Amino acid sequence: MKFPNFKDLILFEDNDFIVINKPPFLASLDERGGSGETNVLRLAKQYSDDAQVCHRLDKETSGALIIAKNPEGYRHASMQFERRKVNKTYHAVVDGHVIFDHLMVDLPILNDGNKNVTIDRAEGKRAETIFDSLKYYKHYTLVECKPITGRMHQIRIHLATQRAAIVGDDMYKGKPVFLSSIKRGYKLTKGEEEQPIMKRFALHARHLVFKGLDDQDIVIDAPYPKDFATLIKLLDKFDA
Repeated sequence: MKFPNFKDLILFEDNDFIVINKPPFLASLDERGGSGETNVLRLAKQYSDDAQVCHRLDKETSGALIIAKNPEGYRHASMQFERRKVNKTYHAVVDGHVIFDHLMVDLPILNDGNKNVTIDRAEGKRAETIFDSLKYYKHYTLVECKPITGRMHQIRIHLATQRAAIVGDDMYKGKPVFLSSIKRGYKLTKGEEEQPIMKRFALHARHLVFKGLDDQDIVIDAPYPKDFATLIKLLDKFDA
């Protein structure tokens, strides 16, 4: 897969940090087993020798990702993540008409390795996410997700517990969106197999606030990538 030039992904840069708008299907770090494929860390190191990725986004998730350019920056960001001082906001499109009004989901998550994540009240680690519905469609809802903690798959599994799986997230029973399901009279040409509007789950890290080394807020807004923007545009047009 061809990814854009690293420079073109940059939303913010100073002497200590780079924040990029991570494209979907690009891993944040080397994956276990080291497949040798391109990832954010490798691209960042080509751009800035001491670059370190400060947190991670799932491979399919797009959006704002913080990279430190030096050890001081990395330590500074890591402490903020540890103390839950980084303000993160994600947008997700979920199945169904779901009304969330500052709903706090507080369900512990157990990560037993191999990307296998479950809700486990006895063994799981505390996980909290706040959800607000932003926009209602006939068959879908655009949801704002604010994770307080940072567990693996946290937003995805917490939404699934609310019967609001993210569209396209087959791991948590989220179904893809097809144009034929929202556009009346949509017809495929004979022998054509319909592709989903988005070929991944619809989750995007939209907004991020953290402090630079000078203790000033760094505020980031990450525009939707093309596939997410197209999904919203088509829902606005055919499912409003």
